[in-house]
Amino acid sequence: MRIRPGDPTGAAATRRDPASPARSASAPSAAPSAARAPDSASIMGVPEAELTPNVQRALLTLMGEVDQLRRETEALRAKVRDLESLADRDVFLPVLNRRAFLREVSKALALAERHDAPSSLIYLDLNGFKAINDSHGHAAGDAALRAVAELIAAHVRETDAVGRLGGDEFGIVLTLTPVNAAERKARELVETLETTPILHEGRELKVGAAWGVRALEAGIDVNTAMAQADAAMYARKMGNA
Repeated sequence: MRIRPGDPTGAAATRRDPASPARSASAPSAAPSAARAPDSASIMGVPEAELTPNVQRALLTLMGEVDQLRRETEALRAKVRDLESLADRDVFLPVLNRRAFLREVSKALALAERHDAPSSLIYLDLNGFKAINDSHGHAAGDAALRAVAELIAAHVRETDAVGRLGGDEFGIVLTLTPVNAAERKARELVETLETTPILHEGRELKVGAAWGVRALEAGIDVNTAMAQADAAMYARKMGNA
């Protein structure tokens, strides 16, 4: 037989049997993979099946110790916050002590410096406090101070700060409050002090107060603000304001 050019040669040449079915294009080329096994339990992200019993026990113990340390750390943080709060309070009165109050003045000045948002400082000095001590004793004086502190705190906002500056002097930071509004507030507080009876052992104690106000604005420091508010209070006490 003559072989035409281009035809396959020899016994290696094969032809597809026309009777054999063609492979479908959509037929899968391989058997489907086995179904994925469900996730097994793990310890710290490691499957338990890969850990020996001793290692499992050690890891569980470690996890318990870490959790205990976390709880103890949170308790210590809460205790530190409580101690810091106590350190900021006046020894006898439910207001800030002088150190903590000056820190609040500094914060208000920083707010004014960064955001051009001034606050105001009120400086109060009680009238009649020495007479209470002289006439009724120091216990009565302490009761009067406590009543004044509670009254002031009850008539300002939570965002404001009240502190005892020493003796019978109090400071108030009115957050984001202009001077004219702070002056109105100071008058209201003094009027409330003068019209609210303070009772101690069946006796009525009377106190009033002189006040001074200074804007907490950019460009001044804490000492300057305090000194100028004090000077304004003293001028009013002497009848020059």
